[in-house]
Amino acid sequence: MDPRRLRDLLERLQRGETSVEQALALLRRLPYADLEMAKVDHHRPLRQGAPEVIFGEGKTSQQIAAIATELLGAGQNVLVTRLDEGKAAALAPALPGLCYVATARLGRLESSPPVRRPCAPVAVVAAGTSDIPVAEEAAETLGALGLEASRLYDVGVAGIHRLLAHAEELQGASAAIVVAGMEGALPSVVGGIVGCPVVAVPTSVGYGTALGGLTALFAMLTSCAPGVCVVNIDNGFGAAMCVHRMLPAAARQVQP
Repeated sequence: MDPRRLRDLLERLQRGETSVEQALALLRRLPYADLEMAKVDHHRPLRQGAPEVIFGEGKTSQQIAAIATELLGAGQNVLVTRLDEGKAAALAPALPGLCYVATARLGRLESSPPVRRPCAPVAVVAAGTSDIPVAEEAAETLGALGLEASRLYDVGVAGIHRLLAHAEELQGASAAIVVAGMEGALPSVVGGIVGCPVVAVPTSVGYGTALGGLTALFAMLTSCAPGVCVVNIDNGFGAAMCVHRMLPAAARQVQP
């Protein structure tokens, strides 16, 4: 259950505007709903400040629709990652209002706008145009978490002046998600010029010895810039969730 809805429910109960029985009926969805093929975690927003996210790859459109409908029924927003265009089209009748972002392979459907977080934008930095799909997955996920994304694309080390032109913007960010393939050098450069948390995302972009992203992954793990965190290959979603957890807890709390 969304913390805002829970707060509203408890305040109405305190004022006598709803009965104990009515409140219990609404709370029956906690901690999870058993759909047999999935157990939908309605308690997650209270634990982690964000609803459960649906990983679309490997699920049928019917399964995705059932899980999304359950989340919406509990007043939670829906985020579906790794969603291909065919499944997105099949979901349209069951989930009217689903916004599909093809570049990010991601679908969003909001029962209410996410609470905007009181912090500076998160810089989402992509080394090359080929890295944009992973960067967009991160940026769209940030938006679903109430965080503003500042996109800086095609600023890789092959033309370092393109990145340095944005140094002031980077230094004012609350965090930076840096997406790169090939040799994966960009996070080290960004990590050397900013003081905010830096999350590196290796991508599977590159020629033969890029090894499907392993070369970039190893380079980021051995970065000489101290404090750079690294997520899995092509995991823009994971990078955004990492930033969500890194930022001050006060920024995630619902204001009274």
